[in-house]
Amino acid sequence: SIKEVGGLPFPLIHSFGIIEDTLNLIDGVIITGGDFDINPSFYGQTNTNSRNEKKLKTSFEMELCNKCLLKDIPILGICGGEQLINVALGGTLIQDIKNLKLDNLEHEQPNPRNQTSHQVFIEPNTLLHGIIGKETIDVNSAHHQAVDKLGDGLTISGTSKDNIIEAIESLNHKWCIGLQWHPEFFITKEDKLIFIDFINNSKNN
Repeated sequence: SIKEVGGLPFPLIHSFGIIEDTLNLIDGVIITGGDFDINPSFYGQTNTNSRNEKKLKTSFEMELCNKCLLKDIPILGICGGEQLINVALGGTLIQDIKNLKLDNLEHEQPNPRNQTSHQVFIEPNTLLHGIIGKETIDVNSAHHQAVDKLGDGLTISGTSKDNIIEAIESLNHKWCIGLQWHPEFFITKEDKLIFIDFINNSKNN
């Protein structure tokens, strides 16, 4: 997805000793999710419903994220990456959406990930709204956790109809956006616009 919009992707190894050297070489960072959760100790909670924690990966990405924020390097957080941005800035997570026992959407969609499954409502006057130019978009969904208490300097830029936070962004950095869905599938033109804007801002970093 990075390559398709004119960027050059570099995978990063989880080595704390090279973070500073890495930041001197790159123009932007994408923090991805995966089949694991952030250890709740990172946000001051005990484990109630977190799965398959990867402490090394999380610790590395937390330090990488904090250093990028200090240097104002553009960050795109996808799914667990959105959650990590929030935790890095002092926020917390909902450990399992289903435990809320609300009239929730199916956030772990049963249909293929390269299809959409629900809508996200975009807040006006946000960076995300400026990028995509729409107040409602269709997204895919593959998560059981979500942002709860917002981290410092963050604002909500997108929610689903059951009020789960689907997008956040920093008010204190030039380009720091977290998305709960997976725009890298380029299912919609809005997904691609997000990547294009991320790359353009990274080139100008």
